[in-house]
Amino acid sequence: QVQVVESGGGLVQPGGSLRLSCAASLSAFQINTIGWYRQAPGKQREVVAYITSDTVTNYADAVKGRFMISRDNAKKTVYLQMNSLKPEDTAVYYCNRAFGPMLNWGQGTQVTVSS
Repeated sequence: QVQVVESGGGLVQPGGSLRLSCAASLSAFQINTIGWYRQAPGKQREVVAYITSDTVTNYADAVKGRFMISRDNAKKTVYLQMNSLKPEDTAVYYCNRAFGPMLNWGQGTQVTVSS
């Protein structure tokens, strides 16, 4: 069974940075477009960014210029570098395929931006 494990969340002050990691035990990981999603309390899960097999990236307007997604296919890991964090970035962050059949969702990693 394919697993995804997210890590790297925490409590950070506004303006701070965090780097999230997503490790996926997915065969042919390198051909998959992987996305980062987030779900804030009382809100629907939304896509934050995704990266294709050719490392083409796409970002939600709310995070453009502040977040950067990258991948290391040898480690089957996708990263999300988050800079200039805002309180509205507070959410549980998940990773999964961006297109096609979704994998089982992981536990996610909590990001809290607060002073």
